Amino acid sequence: MKIIKRSGSEVVFDLQKIINAIKAANEEVKDNERLTERQVVYAAQNVADRCETAGHTVSVEEIQDMVEDEIMALDRYEVARRYIIYRYVQSLKRQKNTTDDKILSLIECNNEEVKQENSNKNPTVNSVQRDYMAGEVSKDLTQRVLLPAEVVEAHNEGIIHFHDSDYFAQHMHNCDLVNLEDMLQNGTVISGTLIERPHSFSTACNIATQIIAQVASCQYGGQSISLTHLAPFVEVSRQKIRRQVEAELKELGVDAPEEKVAEVVETRLRDEIRRGVQTIQYQVVTLMTTNGQAPFVTVFMYLNEARSEAEKRDLAMIIEETLRQRYEGVKNEAGVWITPAFPKLIYVLEEDNVTEDSPYFYLTQLAAKCTAKRMVPDYISEKKMRELKLSKGEEPGNGDCYTCMGCRSFLTPDRTGNGYDNIARAKNYEPGKPKYYGRFNQGVVTINLVDVACSSHQDMDRFWEIFDERLELCHRALRCRHERLLGTLSDAAPILWQYGALARLDKGETIDKLLYGGYSTISLGYAGLYECVKYMTGASHTAAEGTPFAMDVMQHMNDKCAEWKAAENIDYSLYGTPLESTTYKFAKCLQRRFGIIPGVTDKGYITNSYHVHVSEEIDAFDKLKFESQFQRLSPGGAISYVEVPNMQDNLKAVIRVMQYIYDNIMYAELNTKSDYCQECGYDGEIMIVEDDGKLVWECPKCGNRNQETLNVARRTCGYIGTQFWNQGRTEEIRDRVLHL
Repeated sequence: MKIIKRSGSEVVFDLQKIINAIKAANEEVKDNERLTERQVVYAAQNVADRCETAGHTVSVEEIQDMVEDEIMALDRYEVARRYIIYRYVQSLKRQKNTTDDKILSLIECNNEEVKQENSNKNPTVNSVQRDYMAGEVSKDLTQRVLLPAEVVEAHNEGIIHFHDSDYFAQHMHNCDLVNLEDMLQNGTVISGTLIERPHSFSTACNIATQIIAQVASCQYGGQSISLTHLAPFVEVSRQKIRRQVEAELKELGVDAPEEKVAEVVETRLRDEIRRGVQTIQYQVVTLMTTNGQAPFVTVFMYLNEARSEAEKRDLAMIIEETLRQRYEGVKNEAGVWITPAFPKLIYVLEEDNVTEDSPYFYLTQLAAKCTAKRMVPDYISEKKMRELKLSKGEEPGNGDCYTCMGCRSFLTPDRTGNGYDNIARAKNYEPGKPKYYGRFNQGVVTINLVDVACSSHQDMDRFWEIFDERLELCHRALRCRHERLLGTLSDAAPILWQYGALARLDKGETIDKLLYGGYSTISLGYAGLYECVKYMTGASHTAAEGTPFAMDVMQHMNDKCAEWKAAENIDYSLYGTPLESTTYKFAKCLQRRFGIIPGVTDKGYITNSYHVHVSEEIDAFDKLKFESQFQRLSPGGAISYVEVPNMQDNLKAVIRVMQYIYDNIMYAELNTKSDYCQECGYDGEIMIVEDDGKLVWECPKCGNRNQETLNVARRTCGYIGTQFWNQGRTEEIRDRVLHL
């Protein structure tokens, strides 16, 4: 059995240390108030038993709480008092060096929590360590100086989660939709160098990757680009290649028929598209940004975004090549084709590609093949999205279809209907057209719904009282995020605010006007709806007894966001949080505060957002249909998934699921497995096994447990992770049942 030290490092549980600590407090009191030797051992053994059944790797702080409980249970209150005083004194001694200890432990790669904080960061790499070191200093400054005490306390207790506090000290925002069209068509500046409009598709792709890297280094969340913004450069290259071919023919004195010239041009054009797409894929995978990971970028593939039929055909060629290359994968260090985490791909299902007789159905077939092998692309239903995302003046069915920012965070519809009168001064502004590219999210704070429920002790009136108190606490925390960005000068990130990615403001100008009026969003996240409903009603939120309460909870959060928005002219929006490491943190905090409650706090994780519990048996189509109603009530971000077996030999079933998505839910994905063992060449599913209370990954063929030689890819939070996960998330992955 292992425990987590305060520094974050993981060590073997030592019963003798607990016995020694109790004895030390015991010796501080009078003989007649002391525990007997047998009671000391009994208390220590009880603590050991509680650690064994905790359901997660316990921390030193949790063990000390247990020691206090056991001493009190034996009616030795003076001994307990001495033990508490000892803890307090030691706490004062540690206040000066906690941050130092954490930094030193992560440098030596023995900080277990940091090692598994982000499934796409390798903590042994210097650049990642540098980012984590800066993050520890920033978190310390944030908690001591920048945030109100009640927000810090609630965050540390797992009542709320103040996301990305390691970046809060800087004036940085979360995620965005990059206005790539403006930057490519009208020029930009990168590192003081003017980048003019590219003269070929391959050059446009190269510039796009440079923009992606620069944007990633100026913010902490995900970014999204659209392939539509690259499509016009296909025609630029086509004309350039045609001139080259005609010149070659003239030089050779050959008079070739037009159809032959066109054939040669298209062949060469296809080759350039292949090279350009390859540039994006390989640059994104191999780029290391300042935070020590590949850029978290989403690539959007939407045929109806094209401005003409000719451009749509060119866009289709780019999409086709993107899917083909992603299906192939990338080679690992052993030369084996594996699944990369990024770029994330989103494919829009629309009238032109969703049925067998539609002109672009071949792209949907290719997308299905890619999904079955590489878990991407994810799918947005144009039909459902245009029912839900309505800018000013739009009717259901004629709304807007656009990509999310990163993994699931969606902008609110354009409430001006007129591109906010181009307050960002973009050069591709179109009056009367809703605006999405160039907008962004200010940040996220998440409420732990399970804690609200457990704190009410199943008293429904008390639940709503506590709920409102916690929501107001989240509101204050979100105001901190907003106010931290107020006054930010455009000079802080020129690529974002001056050179077109988000705006073209003047040097020295603040970004304040972009924080109001709906131009940017700010997100109230939520987690654990299933467990909240289970505790309050005794049933899953999929059951008839639980669904109405679940819907009431969701509506209440939406109402609060609307109330804050009306009062402050800031677009608060409800967001289904993609918990990664936080799912484990919340679970541990719940167990510490409320103990083990069957079906509620008995796991090392809580359920993401509104999702059906991972262990609940439910059909894929029923799951998507059920969760679709919650996507409507989660306008700031939502994604649903179905867990499927290896579908590479059953692509018809994959397409059937995709067609169901088109008709029934706005945004969804299919989860399969994509693994490889470098030791024996096994390419089936790498399994999760238990070893001395810890979950580890193991090759079922050769027994290899070395994470350095195991390539494991799983979608955990709306995006794919490849660097493994903490114990809570690993347990959640293990518990997943198939839906198909």
